[in-house]
Amino acid sequence: MANQLFATKPIKTILAEAEGGGEHSLKRALGPINLITLGIGAIIGAGIFVLTGTAAAQFAGPAIVISYIIAGIGCVFAGLCYAEFASMLPIAGSAYTYGYATMGELVAWIIGWALVLEYAFGAATVAVGWSGFVSNLVSFFGVTLPFNAAPKMDVLLFGQAFTAQVDVFALAAIVVITVILVVGVRESANFNSAAVMIKLAIVLIFIGLAAMFAFGHWPHMTANWHPFIPHNLGSFGQFGWSGIMRGAGVVFFAYIGFDAVSTAAQEARNPQKDMPFGILGSLVICTALYILVSGLLTGVVSYTKLNVPAPVADAAREIGVGWAVVLIDLGAIAGLASVMLVMLLGQTRVLYTMSRDGLLWPWVGKLHPKFCTPYLITIVVGVFAAFLAAFFPITLLGELVSLGTLLAFTIVSLGVWVMRVRHPEIHRPFRTPLVPAVPICGMIVSIALMLSLDRPAWIGFSSWLIFGLVIYFGYSRKHSRVQRALAEKAVAGD
Repeated sequence: MANQLFATKPIKTILAEAEGGGEHSLKRALGPINLITLGIGAIIGAGIFVLTGTAAAQFAGPAIVISYIIAGIGCVFAGLCYAEFASMLPIAGSAYTYGYATMGELVAWIIGWALVLEYAFGAATVAVGWSGFVSNLVSFFGVTLPFNAAPKMDVLLFGQAFTAQVDVFALAAIVVITVILVVGVRESANFNSAAVMIKLAIVLIFIGLAAMFAFGHWPHMTANWHPFIPHNLGSFGQFGWSGIMRGAGVVFFAYIGFDAVSTAAQEARNPQKDMPFGILGSLVICTALYILVSGLLTGVVSYTKLNVPAPVADAAREIGVGWAVVLIDLGAIAGLASVMLVMLLGQTRVLYTMSRDGLLWPWVGKLHPKFCTPYLITIVVGVFAAFLAAFFPITLLGELVSLGTLLAFTIVSLGVWVMRVRHPEIHRPFRTPLVPAVPICGMIVSIALMLSLDRPAWIGFSSWLIFGLVIYFGYSRKHSRVQRALAEKAVAGD
């Protein structure tokens, strides 16, 4: 009985599904540029516009540059493992599929359910941030809305009353993104590519303006950079090298999202070649941008003044370029829109794959006859995310998202090592170097960051997993294709 819980999905079956075509298959419409922009779209969001200043002011000072380098290296460990799996098993499902192939059905279910936290809850959290930037932009131009964009209402939840803010802008953002995803993956990718181009252009404009300011005001920059590593204030994480490490733990979450590229493997035209390019290319580009922005930001404005909602916009004001403030707001709006799109795209593709495996209801995997997208689950996930974004005061969701992501990183890193031992003969278009050293480093970084999160987040995460296990033992085990195949094999053996 126990061994059936850890029954793995045969590699041949996964590869056959990846190569399948027809009306019941996802459309292969994504090229290498689409994939790399998907990765950049998921990674660059509120992190570069907000998190950099907060982490510099509270933990690392100008040495936030080192924090970003450390966090980037940690992500590269997981990224290399994702790249091997994505090229070897080019099918939708990401860490869920990789876990199913290596550690069995129960582990796959847990990771698939945890990915809901990363993608759907993450999209809801980002939608609230998007709403804030839109509100700021509207107020900047002095526009008075004919309605209250964030009315409050009393809500009774689990027998407890609290006041919730009905965020109209966040609700509208999720609805629009959901419609785009239903229409088709090519249209979604084109929308994402346009949003990525906008936010990349604005990030590069800030880098250019700050660099020109630096050349004309070098003493000002060096004064703000000194001391580069502020002296520790007497407790762990309050500057010094411990502050750099704590800052790395905080800004690590600015990288979350590159794994969403792997969920689009079944829609890539040449996944064996293009998936590693999309995953690792987006990581490298975003790491370079994070380092440049954080270095220039702490030079233009003293790190002690950066614990504000919009530090990059404040830096533009410091430079004396007022029009750049509006551009930065537009860049944040475009950036967060693309993050929402990639998160919801990844979520629906994971659930689609789980449905095809029999672990979720058949309607979850139903494709639209014209658009070839899993439209029913896309609508359901969109409604769910919109509900969270519009009505809930989101507090723990950020840490819940991080826990789900880090668990996925851990499973994928371990899975590469397991697959090398169990199936060394499988063709790997991309090979993770230095196995098992790289997977072990990926697991250590992920587990360490998981353990650093607060107890309430762990309680919420555990409750979410228990709810998922009720569904698994109540429905999924009875309808699993892998379990059915095992039962038929046992009957034939008798």
